[in-house]
Amino acid sequence: MLKIDDTTLVVVDFQGKLARIVLDSEQVIASACKLARAAALLHLPIIWTEQNPAGLGATVEELAPLLPGEPIAKQAFSCWGEPVFAEKLAASARRSVLLAGIEAHICVFQTAVDLCEAGYDVHVVAEAVSSRTDANRRIGLGRMAKAGAAITSVEMAMFELLATAGPAGPAGGEKFKQMLKIIK
Repeated sequence: MLKIDDTTLVVVDFQGKLARIVLDSEQVIASACKLARAAALLHLPIIWTEQNPAGLGATVEELAPLLPGEPIAKQAFSCWGEPVFAEKLAASARRSVLLAGIEAHICVFQTAVDLCEAGYDVHVVAEAVSSRTDANRRIGLGRMAKAGAAITSVEMAMFELLATAGPAGPAGGEKFKQMLKIIK
């Protein structure tokens, strides 16, 4: 289960032309934006990366303003292969990772597997993950699940973090109302 005080959002490589040519790109980018808004609302740490930014470009303009600070530039496909990423995640002192990104069968897959092997509780947001082909997306999600990652959805993750619509929950009733606005 995702817990509000133990979860970090990791956003992987939503960059340039590649982000525009993956399967269902508009929906995938919109889902990542919802996750970023929800994470900000719930005060979750957000770590974001860019794969070879000189070659692939910057994070898409819809998503970049919703992400705090600067992206972590990387050359390794797995985020875990970048020491700055591993240090930042460890510094959060959180053990659950909500994962979104492209491409499902390369960078997201390798990151999910490495995080699972490192003992993190990984939740991959299916509609916020894509590849250039449906086959690669499906294979990537399947392999991540087989490696121990939970496959989830935007709404499922958001409401799992909230835990309740009432004021007694970890986020309080007002956050529930704000979360509904993000989903719509």
